Amino acid sequence: MGKWIDKKQQKEQQLLGAAFTLFTTKGIANTSIADIAASAGVAKGTFYLYFRDKYQLQERLIVSKTGQIFRRAMERSNAEAYDSFCDWLIAIVDHVLQQLQEDQSVLRFINKNLSWGIFRQAIDRSSEDYLTIIKGVADQYNERVDNLQILVYTILELVGGTCYSVILEQDPTDLMHYKPYLYRSIRAIVGQFLTAEE
Repeated sequence: MGKWIDKKQQKEQQLLGAAFTLFTTKGIANTSIADIAASAGVAKGTFYLYFRDKYQLQERLIVSKTGQIFRRAMERSNAEAYDSFCDWLIAIVDHVLQQLQEDQSVLRFINKNLSWGIFRQAIDRSSEDYLTIIKGVADQYNERVDNLQILVYTILELVGGTCYSVILEQDPTDLMHYKPYLYRSIRAIVGQFLTAEE
């Protein structure tokens, strides 16, 4: 039974990897299910054992890639020391932006879907509860956040809504020049959510 599950997961990973490569080189519209199956080295019928269609696979990849980006950003941020909870949050955002800047094919693929909805799906698929982790960090800094979920939502939507054009098109400016404005905005937002310890 264990080998069968391993083979099943391996085939699913082959399909995901092949689809990501094809989607980012040929585009989703120009990639067929037959292309994905052939690139993954499986029969076309095998594709349908895992995914309804290529759009379900696309959604799964977006959630997976977004989850990987957040996981790496949190790991990198947790390895450093900060003066405040806000500084830690900004470090996470900085690590996310750095990853997207370094691998713009991922950003093109995610295509403005760096959002709360995708983050929630990534949380649901993860064994880690990111909101609990974020709350734990706020507690370490003795900072109480009023409605952490809304704070995370607001920051994600701000970053996701602005980074695409800035990174890919340098519009209205490039990322280096945009970051100070973004981080000032994040500080102002976080300030609205912090409440005095009782």
